[in-house]
Amino acid sequence: MSQPQEVPIRDESIRLGQLLKLAGVVQDGAMARMVIENGEVTVDGETVMRRGIQVRPGAIVKYADADLLVTTEPQ
Repeated sequence: MSQPQEVPIRDESIRLGQLLKLAGVVQDGAMARMVIENGEVTVDGETVMRRGIQVRPGAIVKYADADLLVTTEPQ
């Protein structure tokens, strides 16, 4: 298994849809909403169907072939 792609965030959490856009795995918010509502995204191994869910550093988000590790942006 390959290493997850680290996605640093500025705040203590980020909405799932925003994270997918920030990581570049979806083109826009509409696509983020569609893949989340279709049950294609997991957070820490659990399927998430709400794009507004808050994701915090340390979480592993999986979508398609992408494994994303949420990290804290260096100050």
